Amino acid sequence: MAQNMKAAEISEEVKPRSVRVVLMALMIAMLLAMLDNMIIGTAMPTIVGELGGLEHLSWVVTAYTLATAASTPIWGKLGDMYGRKGSFLTSIVIFLVGSALSGMAQDMGQLIGFRAIQGLGAGGLMVGVMAIIGDLIPPRERGKYQGMMAGVMALAMIGGPLVGGTITDHMGWRWSFYINLPLGAIALAMVSAVLHLPKKKAQGKIDYLGAALLTVAITSTVLVTTWGGTEYAWGSGEIIGLIIVGVVSIAAFLFAETKAAEPVMPLHIFRSRNFTLMSVIGFLVGFAMFGGVLYLPLFQQSVQGASATNSGLLLLPMLLSMMVVSLIAGRITTSSGKYKVFPIAGGALMVVGLFLLAQMDTETTRLMSGVYMAILGAGLGFLMQITMLVAQNSVDMKDMGVASSSATLFRTLGGSFGVALMGSLFTSRVTDTMSERLGPQAAQAAGSAQLDAASLAKLPEAVRDAYQHAVAAGTHSAFLLGAVIAVLGFAAAWFVKEVPLRGAGPAQGADAGGDKAAQAPQESFSH
Repeated sequence: MAQNMKAAEISEEVKPRSVRVVLMALMIAMLLAMLDNMIIGTAMPTIVGELGGLEHLSWVVTAYTLATAASTPIWGKLGDMYGRKGSFLTSIVIFLVGSALSGMAQDMGQLIGFRAIQGLGAGGLMVGVMAIIGDLIPPRERGKYQGMMAGVMALAMIGGPLVGGTITDHMGWRWSFYINLPLGAIALAMVSAVLHLPKKKAQGKIDYLGAALLTVAITSTVLVTTWGGTEYAWGSGEIIGLIIVGVVSIAAFLFAETKAAEPVMPLHIFRSRNFTLMSVIGFLVGFAMFGGVLYLPLFQQSVQGASATNSGLLLLPMLLSMMVVSLIAGRITTSSGKYKVFPIAGGALMVVGLFLLAQMDTETTRLMSGVYMAILGAGLGFLMQITMLVAQNSVDMKDMGVASSSATLFRTLGGSFGVALMGSLFTSRVTDTMSERLGPQAAQAAGSAQLDAASLAKLPEAVRDAYQHAVAAGTHSAFLLGAVIAVLGFAAAWFVKEVPLRGAGPAQGADAGGDKAAQAPQESFSH
């Protein structure tokens, strides 16, 4: 007994330092996954200039996104079955191999293929980070670290375009991929040395059929949202065909999961009301956030004349607000154990922020748009980490991986739908407004809805004025749609049940899961 008490005391002394070191490694891995697309976006014009293949440009991003989304739930299940550490290290290695190969690509076809390999690894990075944090830190204590995760996200969104531009200008586009190698090597070494999780032995076979059907369903869904209204018309045979494939594969997947011994996404996790609600809210958060990140810089560049070079800095009010609010919400959750108020407050602020952004026009100042962005950022700050926290708290420890991957997947799919639907509405409104002001032929001659500030300055004043009004009208429609969708998230938040967070202390003594969760971190590190 005395030895056990002594071991526990030693563990408590080591735990804070060990957690900090592991979290640092996890945040580096998370940064890799988030930073990549931000950096590559800036380097794409240079890549196309050297490799050619402009017609395949969209596939450089689509291949990565598809592979990431499709592999996310599989990585989560592999972690649950075979151990979190092994699957996480494997995903880092695959991501780094994909990065190195992408940097060595000699044509656009190779680059697209290597980006898919990179995406496969990226799918495991985000899930691995969330699931390992779920294993190591009880939900009650996890709020302390929310600000760190929000900070990494803000750093990626602000720093990505700046870093990408600098690297491309001074070192060449290939270093946009090679920059991942030293960062990944550091994360790999730190995780290998410091993270010690209990080894797991799989109790059943991998659900290959479920994994295949889910991959088809996710792929068809992402392609519909990526191609619909851009590559193909919404009513075209290709899009209708993909929708049919998606619906059939989802139905087949749901049936297969009821028969599988070790389902890749156990349907019983959706019996938890909180988990289902967090999946819905996470989807809506992704819808609003990715739409905002896409159209806010476009509005500020086209209407307010901001420089495209500093596009990441344009989002600073939203990202700083998100980071600060997430940190405050996490601290309050840790100290009080209460969290229901945060999804409600976040949902309300998200609706208000999107509605205010929908009111922007050609007369809106940067100060006012910054205030509106800060309100939206505050809403996202209340929701971003709380949705994952409650989702993980709603399942057994053995399902931590699939819970983390499911929550991540729904947010990713929400982003795909947000970009597609808001984008379709935006483009349609811009075209209509340009036609109203200039006539159909003049509107077509003015070019696409992607003119930057420099190109805009070269246009005749009448055309420039029409284009700015058109972008403002398109932004209004896009954010108004976002506000309407966000109302659903606000409504869903009221149905969240405040279940005590695991690891909340003696008051949870009757809850075996809570005790187990509270003790797990102490058993996870070597002394």
